[in-house]
Amino acid sequence: MVKAVENLRKKKLTGGKRRPNRSRRAFEADDYPFEPVVGETVRSPKRTRGGSLSYGLRATAEANVFDGSSGKTVKSKIVRVTANKANREYERRGVITRGAVIETELGSAKVTSRPSDDGVVNAVLIK
Repeated sequence: MVKAVENLRKKKLTGGKRRPNRSRRAFEADDYPFEPVVGETVRSPKRTRGGSLSYGLRATAEANVFDGSSGKTVKSKIVRVTANKANREYERRGVITRGAVIETELGSAKVTSRPSDDGVVNAVLIK
């Protein structure tokens, strides 16, 4: 669903209605963000500029976790989201964003990718 044109809900000082002088251009089209949560993996297509498609995550159960001490990356199961600096509500709802701290089978890890844009969760193990 596309968002409405901004600043048209209020009336003018004179009491008249505000009307858009033009409709939205294709490059201005905005959609609601993907908010990836822990669950069975679901990817959705997004139309990008030029008509290409990118696939963002809606839900995922796995993360690619990098262990700095061993220098290896291991696919690990996500248990839950423990912290999210982006938004306190995201923390309560378990939304995974860049910078979120997730609990995996290997331990706590910080998300380094942008799951809603990249389509994958990459994380670095926290000691």
